[in-house]
Amino acid sequence: LVRIMANPIASDPQANAVAVAFVRYCIPSIFFMGIHVVMGQILNARGRFGAMMWTPVLNNVVIIAGIGMFIGVYGVSGTSHLTVSTIPPEGVRLLGVSTLLGLIVQALAMIPYLRAVGFRVRPRFDWRGHGLGKSARLAKWTILFVLANQAGVVVVSNLSTAVGAKGGDSGSYLAYSNAQLIWSMPQSIITVSVMAALLPRLSRAAADSDSGTVRDDISQGLRNSAVAIVPIAFGFLALGIPMCTLIYGSSGVDSARSVGYMLMAFGVGLIPYSVQYVVLRAFYAYEDTRTPFFNTVIVAAVNAAACALCYLILPTKWAVVGMAASYGLAYAIGVGVAWRRLRRQLGGDLDGKRVLRTYVRLAGASIPATLLAGAAAYGITQGVGSGTFGSIVALVGGGIVLGVVFVFTAKRMRVEEMTAMLGMVRARLGR
Repeated sequence: LVRIMANPIASDPQANAVAVAFVRYCIPSIFFMGIHVVMGQILNARGRFGAMMWTPVLNNVVIIAGIGMFIGVYGVSGTSHLTVSTIPPEGVRLLGVSTLLGLIVQALAMIPYLRAVGFRVRPRFDWRGHGLGKSARLAKWTILFVLANQAGVVVVSNLSTAVGAKGGDSGSYLAYSNAQLIWSMPQSIITVSVMAALLPRLSRAAADSDSGTVRDDISQGLRNSAVAIVPIAFGFLALGIPMCTLIYGSSGVDSARSVGYMLMAFGVGLIPYSVQYVVLRAFYAYEDTRTPFFNTVIVAAVNAAACALCYLILPTKWAVVGMAASYGLAYAIGVGVAWRRLRRQLGGDLDGKRVLRTYVRLAGASIPATLLAGAAAYGITQGVGSGTFGSIVALVGGGIVLGVVFVFTAKRMRVEEMTAMLGMVRARLGR
């Protein structure tokens, strides 16, 4: 499975090397990542959210140091001309060890915070009667959830790699994954943070069978995260190309622009992707891991089918761009299914009218901001160029236009969540 997912059309020696690296470095890294998540959830349940938010910074610092050492030894991609198949074993070892070490540091940094809230780690072997059987039953569906999601990844990776093999310069899985990496970052920072703060209260309400509080918490999570997620999603449409020419410009402007087109295609799909994450937290609060699994099967199946249509119908140049757009479409369908199931489980309304009104108004404020920001960025790159300096100027100029127009329009449309957020920011700055 690792060989298939790592490089669908690679030769056996190359794929085997990737599989060996996975076993040596990725599996231990996953172990320490899991420890960090468990420790973080213990702290979250006790109302301490800070450590879970900042300890990944330590992980990033260690990994960046490892990448810096790699660049110091081998040089950047433009000069080293290294590819996945030509990186020497020592280089793979350096990257793998730095990744593993970063996650170890991240996990160990949580221990002082656990001790501060009175939690002590001590081995126990009286395993009966502590809910391990129940945890195993819940984990069964979570494992299947991951496998279903990865099955969709396998389909996309094979189809996009096949498009690249047919001669589509913009149709490579590497470009797809690079665009997806940027696109998913706001979700990881904003929506996950909002729900990390809400999840303990949400879980207590679910345990008390207080469906009204569960509904209110889900509504709050959706609306609060939307204030940032919706304009960012539209912002990818306006600024996707200068963003990618800045980040990936060292590999060539044309290649970076291709990643930018994919980022634009992912674009507004960030909205249903974020909504899906919030809605599924309600099922987890009720200790229901089966429903998220079946929902993921639907999302993966729709995504795979849509990607296959893109492969068969679209021109080679745009096939993988269409696959990127299919990702958001799949999550939009998944949100519809999950929403109906949650409404049925809670026995009534999910504050849907209020949530929909917030999203519609935010989208309405984002459209003119996107058009003006895109025009500004395009004009700047036409005048200055698409190099590093031109990309920075286009991002700054377009970003300012996007932010100013969006905030002005959202205030005029009386988006109460925007007003509340601006008030909180002003209060912080006033201090």
